[in-house]
Amino acid sequence: MKWYVLTDLEGACRVNRWDQTRVGELTPGKRGAMTMLTLEINAAVQGVLDIDPYGEVIVWDGHGNGGIDEQLLSDRAWLIARGSLIRAPYGLERGFAGQIVIGQHAMAGTPRATLAHTYSSKTVEYYKLNGQAIGELGCRAVMAGAMGVPTLFVSGDDKATAEARALLPGVRTVDTKLSLDTELALHRPPQLVHQEIREQVALAARHAKEAEPLCWPGPYELEARVLPDCSPEHYLRYPGAQQLDERTVRAVADDLTTLWV
Repeated sequence: MKWYVLTDLEGACRVNRWDQTRVGELTPGKRGAMTMLTLEINAAVQGVLDIDPYGEVIVWDGHGNGGIDEQLLSDRAWLIARGSLIRAPYGLERGFAGQIVIGQHAMAGTPRATLAHTYSSKTVEYYKLNGQAIGELGCRAVMAGAMGVPTLFVSGDDKATAEARALLPGVRTVDTKLSLDTELALHRPPQLVHQEIREQVALAARHAKEAEPLCWPGPYELEARVLPDCSPEHYLRYPGAQQLDERTVRAVADDLTTLWV
């Protein structure tokens, strides 16, 4: 079977500062964050293989400036690395047994959530999908669901996993840390996090056929509002996008992958 692993960097254990995630260059802080994330990904890959030894695990580096240490990544993982032409659905397609999310953070506006944001930590105030506030996890779970792929597992800070459970009944989760503030967290022991990710991903994979995809019927109305002093011009290049005010853009589409997700 084929399994899809969606990754981000802010939700990994021992990551709680913007200077670990926003920088493109390999500073000591960024390199350490990438190591922590990659070890968690490897634990998830092993969890899948514990149940499906001949499975094909596709990993997408979903962090904007790159979040995976490619030299450290499991040699059983297929990798979609960062690239300038990557577009939704980022290698995901019908037929995957499930989506596994590693390194997730909470959506923008979540109180006291570590490194919370929605797509851009520097520009976005919120996204709404069909009138409901939504973050990256929600958008991608809906996108997967439209292709019949269930989101089986989410790891990240406790605010992110709470968001996951509210959106995805039955999803399995592992907390990597407890959020204390925007750039502050109480981190769990990494080895314990890795062990729990492997165990819970294995359980999720074992019961994948019982999981229900997150199905929101279209058409999809996606609204983005940017922070003060930021421009929403970027969103206007999408088909059907309309500017509602100086900071808000909305578009409607039957296919969510044609929008800014």
